[in-house]
Amino acid sequence: MSNKHKIGLVDMGGGMRGIYGAGVLDYCMEQDILFDYCVGVSAGSANITSYLAGQHGRNYKFYTEYAFRKEYMSVGNLIKKHNYVNLEYIYGILSNSDGEYPLDYNAMMSCRSVFRIVAMNALTGEPYYFDKSDMHQDDYGAIKASSCVPAVNLPYIIEDIPYFDGGMTDPLPFERCFAAGCDRVVLILTRPKTYRRKPDRDRVIAGLLQHSYPQAADRMRHRADIYNLQLETALRLERAGRLLIVAPDNIGKMKTLTKDKQTVIGLYHKGKSDAEVIKQFVNV
Repeated sequence: MSNKHKIGLVDMGGGMRGIYGAGVLDYCMEQDILFDYCVGVSAGSANITSYLAGQHGRNYKFYTEYAFRKEYMSVGNLIKKHNYVNLEYIYGILSNSDGEYPLDYNAMMSCRSVFRIVAMNALTGEPYYFDKSDMHQDDYGAIKASSCVPAVNLPYIIEDIPYFDGGMTDPLPFERCFAAGCDRVVLILTRPKTYRRKPDRDRVIAGLLQHSYPQAADRMRHRADIYNLQLETALRLERAGRLLIVAPDNIGKMKTLTKDKQTVIGLYHKGKSDAEVIKQFVNV
């Protein structure tokens, strides 16, 4: 991508739905589209690490093969480790330099794009934005923190601070891109534009967090309001030509932790197809 504008990217993640963003970013690699400022949330932050490292197809392998292993996510993990999703397995054992599919850390770090990773400080309920410089070879704690879903995982601890999934506190952080000087932003959603979040499930999770992390619980109770308000703002910015939303028109019965491989694969290809609108948007 070569133009005079500064273009931002946000990938909202969404567990296994994040494969849609993986498809979008593989298309971008195929078209040599490199964004200037990238913000990843939860699984979206993991997608962006592979994208910045130039590892086309790496995310696809994780979603369609590794995710179906019991070591990746299982009730057994929950019983033994109190973590249904084994973040150490995904972003450690598999991703480290001696792992089955290492992240090309040096390529990611040498990429000129700025990269921010959103997590929630469990003590305050506020968002925290890690920088890619917070990651080191074989130490991808920022991605683990951003992807740590309450009620599914215990909080992820970095320097004595517990973190939960960034989607709990700043689910659509496109304003970070504009604040950093971006002229336009591409926002990857993993639900249709018409989707509006309901607070019911968030209230249940908030109840589970209330005793140990009351501030995080309070933020969870407002999660639906935050998401819906951010989406309405994004839609207004899209109508003004400043933001492009890339979102599936339909995800069927796809859930955050879906284990239906054909549905997962289909969403990847939908992402690649839907991403075709990006090329014109970034080159205007």
